[in-house]
Amino acid sequence: MSSHEIQIDLKEIMEQAGGFSPMCFPFIRDGLAHTVEMVHGNREDETMLELGLSDESRHVSGHELCIGLKEYAIDRYGMMAKSVLNKWGIHHTLDFGKIIFAMVDAGLMRTTDEDQLDDFDSVYEFDDVFPDPSRGNRTLTVKS
Repeated sequence: MSSHEIQIDLKEIMEQAGGFSPMCFPFIRDGLAHTVEMVHGNREDETMLELGLSDESRHVSGHELCIGLKEYAIDRYGMMAKSVLNKWGIHHTLDFGKIIFAMVDAGLMRTTDEDQLDDFDSVYEFDDVFPDPSRGNRTLTVKS
């Protein structure tokens, strides 16, 4: 399969998810890796190896993923994080879930039986967590 065919598939997957840009795929993939490391530590952590823990033990919840994606977006795009996500069609945390579940349906990611799209709903408001150059940084408000 050529890289062109993969891009066409990603475009179709993102369209079916809700009209998101295929540009968000690498962000979600890399943001997931960032979140897993944030929650579970480095994959090469000797404790993980000693305990023989598998990839399933490195699962993150929708809530944790939303927090990790927020941090990853700010680390990667700084003050432009919200603008970049909005340009890709991502305006709410539920959009992260729609993308994740579309990628799961396409066989690009896995979930557990307990994972639900609702896990991503209203975790935070983008206006509250992403820096805005015109108003300065605001504090994080996260749904418990």
